[in-house]
Amino acid sequence: MTRVFSGMQPSGTPHLGNLLGAWMNWVAMQDHADCVYCVVDLHAITAPNEHDPATLRRRTVELATGMLAVGVDPERSILFVQSHLHEHAECTWLFNCVAGFGELHKMPQFKEKSAGRGESVSVGLFDYPVLQAADILLYDTDEVPVGEDQRHHIELARDIGQRFNHRFGEVFRLPKAVHPPAAARVMDLQDPTVKMSKSASSEKGIVHVLDDPARIEKKFKSARTDSATDIRHDREEKPGVSNLLEILSAATDRGVDALVTEYDGLGYGTFKGAVAEAVIELLRPIQERYAELDADPGEVARLLEEGADRARAIAVPRLERAKDAMGLLPPGTA
Repeated sequence: MTRVFSGMQPSGTPHLGNLLGAWMNWVAMQDHADCVYCVVDLHAITAPNEHDPATLRRRTVELATGMLAVGVDPERSILFVQSHLHEHAECTWLFNCVAGFGELHKMPQFKEKSAGRGESVSVGLFDYPVLQAADILLYDTDEVPVGEDQRHHIELARDIGQRFNHRFGEVFRLPKAVHPPAAARVMDLQDPTVKMSKSASSEKGIVHVLDDPARIEKKFKSARTDSATDIRHDREEKPGVSNLLEILSAATDRGVDALVTEYDGLGYGTFKGAVAEAVIELLRPIQERYAELDADPGEVARLLEEGADRARAIAVPRLERAKDAMGLLPPGTA
């Protein structure tokens, strides 16, 4: 089976963008792929002055619980926490000795996140893509589902793996990026020109997976649209309406064109109410399952431990092979 790897940072409360843009695809991929999913907590500490240790621990559990509640199935997939396997950090060092300073310095996300910060930028932020390459390459990954903003990172992972193989022999499989279908980019409800984000969205612009129905309804009713009344899909002229159409399409598994036909002429109030109702119904079973898991943290810990054991069984042989290829002396030999 095709092996898929994907990870998500525990950088905030899970939201609708995570669900529609990633998790629903993750769940679907379990039907036809060998899936490895990871809570990438090591990536979350690349800005050391911007996180609180207790908050990081809580968010790591919340994110893992959310993945399980959505339908990531430990019987069919591997789910684990990145820092539970030291092999990721160790492999990163091997790749650091293969990656080039210039190619890391040119990475678009580093340029964006380091802008105006001078020498206060952490080495971890600079090295973030190399750790991501280790995450992916340790698992003989075939496909990495990502948004367009992560395409450069997957290309770098391929470059690092290919360079390693050229210098030391064939050790790593080279992955390819795959892009999720429509609704992969859920936009902010108050500024539909930017992606819904834990860090950038206002509270009114972001729908959290655990928001109660009344709160969800209020957020959609106040969602920004435009001064016209027609309902049609046009990202340039009608970004707010288009965002709501895509959310409704993803929540109901109906085509955008059919939704336009049904709701055009009924007014924005009716349309927004329908979107809110669909999202509430989509989230209802997820919230119920989350509450069950949240009440039994020992079970979540057990599932993550089992997932780490299964991940380790794949990662350790690959790392040992890489170390041997580079000429590192195994313990107990001379």
